[in-house]
Amino acid sequence: MMRVATRRLAVAVLVMGASPWAWAAGPVFKAGFAERDVSPAIGAEQPGGYGKAHHAKFHDPCKVRAAVFDDGTNRAAVVGLDALFIRGATVREVRAAIEAKTGIPAGSILIAASHTHSGGPTGLFLPGEFADASPLVKGLVEKETVIADAAYLEKVKAGIVEAVVEADARRVPARAGAGFGLAEGVAFNRRFKMKQGHAMTHPGVGNPDIVEPAGPVDPQVGVLGAWDEKGKLLGCVVNFACHATTGPEGISADYVHYVEKAVRGLMGDDVTVVFVPGFSGDVTQVDNRMPYLAKQFGEGSARLVGGTVGAEACKALLAMERRAGALVPVAVASRSLRLKRRKPSAEHLAAALALVQKPDKTGVDGTEWTFAKETVVLDARIAREPEIDAEVQAVQVGPAVFLSSPAEYFCQYGLDLKAGSQFPFTFPVALANDAVGYVPHESALDPDTGGGYETRLTSYSNLEPAAGRKIADALLELSAGLKPGPAPRGTPLPPFQGKPWGYGDRRPQLD
Repeated sequence: MMRVATRRLAVAVLVMGASPWAWAAGPVFKAGFAERDVSPAIGAEQPGGYGKAHHAKFHDPCKVRAAVFDDGTNRAAVVGLDALFIRGATVREVRAAIEAKTGIPAGSILIAASHTHSGGPTGLFLPGEFADASPLVKGLVEKETVIADAAYLEKVKAGIVEAVVEADARRVPARAGAGFGLAEGVAFNRRFKMKQGHAMTHPGVGNPDIVEPAGPVDPQVGVLGAWDEKGKLLGCVVNFACHATTGPEGISADYVHYVEKAVRGLMGDDVTVVFVPGFSGDVTQVDNRMPYLAKQFGEGSARLVGGTVGAEACKALLAMERRAGALVPVAVASRSLRLKRRKPSAEHLAAALALVQKPDKTGVDGTEWTFAKETVVLDARIAREPEIDAEVQAVQVGPAVFLSSPAEYFCQYGLDLKAGSQFPFTFPVALANDAVGYVPHESALDPDTGGGYETRLTSYSNLEPAAGRKIADALLELSAGLKPGPAPRGTPLPPFQGKPWGYGDRRPQLD
């Protein structure tokens, strides 16, 4: 199992070329950014759980934020969407529309959902997806499960298309840089090895049976920023691994809102901040080993995570700003993996059917009923789709590469990618171009020591145990097929011909 050692540095940045204040001829590189508001309405369904919930308040906008990068030959778009997830069918429609309007190849567009639990209804299931199912399954899906709203989906699709089209139209000659900040102490692995032997998810703050975390965290804040000829920051892409579950009250981009506020507060209030989530399937803002009483959800939590990540992004941007250069080439590679679903046993399914067919839920444990409902829906899903096609994608911008998976992927896989990638700046991106559910690390599925919420079979999370490793291996293969662009070096200093500062060239004075 490969791991990336965390260096105790606030920022790690390669030298990225000449100062933006001294524009010099070089490789063609352009960048453009744009955004759209795609906030749901009050009363809309609120995804985030396996049951129904509805928005009652508004906190901050949910947005689509887009970046387009161009090396004079190829263009690629990186899109961040403030939503729990986005389904592959929706992505395919959006990509086709963008290609028709801009000429950017559909396969060169990366669309990642931030996984905010306070966003709008983009799924889990699409309208009419189970229209031909049995009355029992149809009722469980439509009345008891989160369903995308058709009108809201149209708003989201239009917003993504408009944002990318505008970002493409706003491309200007640019210099860019990539680097890392280090946001420690705001994200924690939520799975723990316990004294009784098997792992648990969120065992409870202060639980004395906790032994140690069952997985790692990744505190790196990946950043790619682009400046125009005058040295103005056009926008940036920020990558960080933590569930967007801080839950400020109401419709919200969650802590991503405060990432944006922090960056804009220092770098300019019109800067576009494209957020793409890292591999955080087992990482949240909740510290189950916190030794004192403190709220770990709500406004304060959102500010803490978002403000910290945003501040680290600013530090990285400031460090790279004067040395930014042309990040070339721009290239994209992708492939589709055929993955099997895990099927519930006949006994498991029979017990689930018996539970959900009870005339009422009186005396029934809510968690057990939910998992029973999910088992029945999963069985119906497997009957029509026993295997899935999972797209993995590598988007290169010079010495940086975004490696995307459609899964809620465990953090260890992101560390594995960073350790195995030849790119100096490797940004793992989760929930991109589709939503295939939790994909746990192999260790989490060990029958003796594994366990936890993410390992349970549901209509959302159900891929074969080997899925995680297959996705990671495929992403490393894609990365290995691309050649990192050179990190442009700053103009070397000429031989020293001046003289020391007059005020500084003085002996000590003791009289």
